[in-house]
Amino acid sequence: MKFFKDTIQILKDTSWPTRKQSWKDFLSVVEYTAFFVAVIYLFDLVLSKGLISLINLF
Repeated sequence: MKFFKDTIQILKDTSWPTRKQSWKDFLSVVEYTAFFVAVIYLFDLVLSKGLISLINLF
């Protein structure tokens, strides 16, 4: 039972983010995700156009 008591005490002592900070963190994750999706999409687009042009050469 000491494990559960210690776990509850650790959770009580933890400083949790405020609602405003949670939304700020969530928006940061969404922004980074959108950025990397765009970068990967552009890389894929350039790579596929380059391969198609190489195939058309032969």
